[in-house]
Amino acid sequence: MALVRASDEQTLAFAHLDVRKMPAHWLMARLGKRVLRPGGVETTRWLLRQGEITANDEVVEFAPGLGVTAARIVAHHPAAYVGVERDETARDFVLKALRAAGYGSLRARVLQADASRVPLPGESATVVIGEAMLSMQPAAKKRAIIGEAHRLLRAGGRYLIHELALQPEEIDPAEAARVEQDLSAHIHVGVRIGTPSAWRRWVEEAGFSVECLSTAPMRLLEPGRLVRDEGIRGTARFLFNVLRTPGAPRRMAAVRGAFRRNRHHICAVAIVARRR
Repeated sequence: MALVRASDEQTLAFAHLDVRKMPAHWLMARLGKRVLRPGGVETTRWLLRQGEITANDEVVEFAPGLGVTAARIVAHHPAAYVGVERDETARDFVLKALRAAGYGSLRARVLQADASRVPLPGESATVVIGEAMLSMQPAAKKRAIIGEAHRLLRAGGRYLIHELALQPEEIDPAEAARVEQDLSAHIHVGVRIGTPSAWRRWVEEAGFSVECLSTAPMRLLEPGRLVRDEGIRGTARFLFNVLRTPGAPRRMAAVRGAFRRNRHHICAVAIVARRR
């Protein structure tokens, strides 16, 4: 997968903002990091394997971001792919990723829309997938997005999610609130998450049956995970861009520090559910 080139950097969403204020995921993308999911590329691969996408599937992806997972989805040659991306610049990146994957036909398109109000008819998909997007939504918006996935899916359709979660299951509510506040303060996006069992409950309450659930360590900025996600060349390019961008070393150190401080209380969770 090609990395963000220097010529692309200024077109990314929030590229005009100060490094100190930019949401961490867009800053990392601007610096060349392509995999921005809490469980890394390994969890995304697990999710797609368990989802068993075939040539008969019509896939809708919520918030595809830079299009990394979109390219993996179309590699399964589904009957159709529709990305739903609220940000115009991110939508353009997904379209570029689809064209690079040789899937720039009418069977693959990207709508600029909110995932809680998708301009598609009900029961028009067999797979809906969303990664690292529900974790940033308040409870009511989470319910609306999960409910929209249910509306879009046909009976028996699969809903695949990959999000940030709290651990252990019996975490003290005050400690959970502290973790959310600490992460929110450093990544500059509101973090609103639950334990794996809470994620399961939210999905089941919307009318899904959870078929499998997996967790993984959240090590987004650790050296081993960087190399597994980005490759050696991609990791080197990302680190080089961090070092040459004023303010980026301090900001990335602060984000990594927040992840490390809370490493015993955060993890990635992936769920494959089916519409009842």
